[in-house]
Amino acid sequence: METLDARCLSCPEPVVMMRQAMASGEAEYTMLVDAAAARENVTRFAEHQGYAVSVAENDGEWTLTARKA
Repeated sequence: METLDARCLSCPEPVVMMRQAMASGEAEYTMLVDAAAARENVTRFAEHQGYAVSVAENDGEWTLTARKA
């Protein structure tokens, strides 16, 4: 599983980062974000690509885990 750190990045950079990572074809990815817009946009993108996304919040940062459905 690959962990992507998209903290301090503004959209669309986190989505682009996730898209590039998904090109490797792995079944699971974890991304760290610190903006609500990035959380929502990455979640929407991953779900559109066929991944189930779980979200965990910790002190204003979110960990998104995308698993191939």
